[in-house]
Amino acid sequence: MRINRGIAGEGMTDAQLLAAHASGDARAFAELLSRHQDHLWQTAKRTSYTPEDAADALQEALLSAHRTAASFRADAAVRSWLHKIVVNACLDRIRRNRARPTVPLSDDEKYEPAGARDEMSDRETSMAIEEALFTLPAEQRAAIVAVDLEGYSVAEAAALLGVPEGTVKSRCARARSKLAQRLKYMQNDRNQITPDGV
Repeated sequence: MRINRGIAGEGMTDAQLLAAHASGDARAFAELLSRHQDHLWQTAKRTSYTPEDAADALQEALLSAHRTAASFRADAAVRSWLHKIVVNACLDRIRRNRARPTVPLSDDEKYEPAGARDEMSDRETSMAIEEALFTLPAEQRAAIVAVDLEGYSVAEAAALLGVPEGTVKSRCARARSKLAQRLKYMQNDRNQITPDGV
């Protein structure tokens, strides 16, 4: 009997790896995760309030995917199936932690306009946008992250989130409106000097 000592999953599609895992191949799931771990971690971080929540939700999602691999119906890409499990785990964690208090920004905090190629300003802008994202309800944040940050179409996002396309569109519209209000201070006209010099 010849034993295959090649790399686990070499030349196999994601669906084949998932099927191999469901059939008992101990290395197939690890290979599948190595292909998608970065994407799934970024998804968890964008959908969760804290890196700790993201890590916990991702771990829960991967355990769920590991246990339920045999139920994969192959009517979507494996990556989309994993993405949906991660988003749902993040939303479940948010719902469980809903009573968590938030700390509003002080009215005294000032924001400087970003200078050209100023890495610190870019980072501050990124942090302000990320903070604004977390003021959104979890369902709106998941929709806008999928469509605007991860580039999924409305139809793909609807399939990932398990809601109708119209729901994704309305959640994105409400989220964009809230973000526009929340980030209004970043517009250039706010940074101009008024006639009285203030």
